[in-house]
Amino acid sequence: MRTFTVLVFCLLALVTGCSSNPRVVLYCAQDREFAEPILESFRQRTGIEVAVQFDTEANKSVALYQQLLRERQRPRCDVFWNNEILGTIRLQKAGLLQPYSSPSAIDFPDFSRPADRTWQAFAARARILIVNTELVAESDRPQSIFDLTKPKWTGKAVMALPQFGTTATQAACLFEVLGPEKAKQFYLDLKANGISIVPGNKQVAEAVAAGKFAVGFTDTDDAIVELEAGKPVAIVFPDRDGHKDHPRFGTLFLPNTVAIVRNSPNPKGARQLVDYLLSAEVETRLAQQGSRQIPLNPKIKIRPHPQIETPATVREMEVDFVKAASLWEETQRFLREQFAR
Repeated sequence: MRTFTVLVFCLLALVTGCSSNPRVVLYCAQDREFAEPILESFRQRTGIEVAVQFDTEANKSVALYQQLLRERQRPRCDVFWNNEILGTIRLQKAGLLQPYSSPSAIDFPDFSRPADRTWQAFAARARILIVNTELVAESDRPQSIFDLTKPKWTGKAVMALPQFGTTATQAACLFEVLGPEKAKQFYLDLKANGISIVPGNKQVAEAVAAGKFAVGFTDTDDAIVELEAGKPVAIVFPDRDGHKDHPRFGTLFLPNTVAIVRNSPNPKGARQLVDYLLSAEVETRLAQQGSRQIPLNPKIKIRPHPQIETPATVREMEVDFVKAASLWEETQRFLREQFAR
């Protein structure tokens, strides 16, 4: 009789999804190699399993955003760890995110979260140029993203598919900062100058490191991987001193964001995971380990990697991310017309 009771209890647990410590479902646009060690530490500390769905390098963040929209009537995801900010703002506007003020975020600056507390930014990266040092002398390195539209770089530059990931985010930010017409002209000039397209930022960094291209657009974390592997590359923080024709211009810094999905299956576990991801421990790990990301918590005092600049050392592009998010569809239509294969 006792065995029968135990079996019934187990069957009920399977049917209802109940357990003493249910799992947390995470949709994660952060690179797997950087996220998995952090999630394993969370599991060891709390006993909570994290079921993770990563996206691919070729459709970074966009596929997960679309999946969250499809599941809005019956969410399967508890927490969304995005590697950029505009998709998160768009989910906020669509009403898909649950407000939560994490105690781990108390020291973060006000600009790192919206008034409704539906998401929190942390751990930033920069959009940079990676240069092959065997192909480009230090004195010849491009200093602005606009340099790559010049004849000197014809057929020598590469970028990721601009409809996805932080490459798409950069495009929408340029539409906001430059205005749509000037931003479109920039991308048309890149295209006319023979820029090559590869699936993702990682492939950009690898291709430049291998000498297939002289220079490429990528993120600091992907560039640092090649640099620390001893490859012949250097990082250029473009427009680090601003631009005479564009007063809001500078290097673009993009934070990660974390948010709880509205009506998520496990809101308690979701809060625990968010608290951990926003902890000083995690931002410190992201800064010191492979991704070399920049903490937003001002109480974290660590020396950045020698090749990593911060908004304290270079001019930061002044972007209104909410306006940039509102320009997303216009930006995407243009990019699909010009770069879709």
